[in-house]
Amino acid sequence: MSLLSSSIMLYQFDKNITTSDWKIVDDVVMGGMSEGSFKINEAGNGVFEGSVSLENNGGFSSLRHRETFHIQSRKNVRIHLIGDGSTYQFRLKANSSDRHSYIAEFSTSGDWETISITLSAMYPAFRGRKLSIGNFDQDQIMEMAFLIGNKKEQQFKLEIKSIQVF
Repeated sequence: MSLLSSSIMLYQFDKNITTSDWKIVDDVVMGGMSEGSFKINEAGNGVFEGSVSLENNGGFSSLRHRETFHIQSRKNVRIHLIGDGSTYQFRLKANSSDRHSYIAEFSTSGDWETISITLSAMYPAFRGRKLSIGNFDQDQIMEMAFLIGNKKEQQFKLEIKSIQVF
């Protein structure tokens, strides 16, 4: 089976999509003052950008998308993006009712790149604390997210072209 036929496109951004199925969740839910935004740019890519503030015990901004994907035997995630040189987290939830997320951190180079993440290496965490349950080993994804929270005040920008599993 070829890589092309065994991959599943989770999301392909383009100029014709609406951003309404992507939600910003910032630390303001806990009293913080970070501000993230999301838009589709002229090139048709999703742009997650804003500022992270440490005021009022803040420190993160996230972009979330809920949709059910049945991924069966797929073992990896591939994300085509360009970042600003910062470190981000890619997060998954196997069930929308889960309080915890499975997390993988990745650094961006400032150039277009393809980030590959092994699903079984994604560790479970809740509110910044690692949990002592197993790493990701599910057959479905119900939420995916990008988060920035590097314990420093900063401007950020992450431009995303596509997300797929293979």
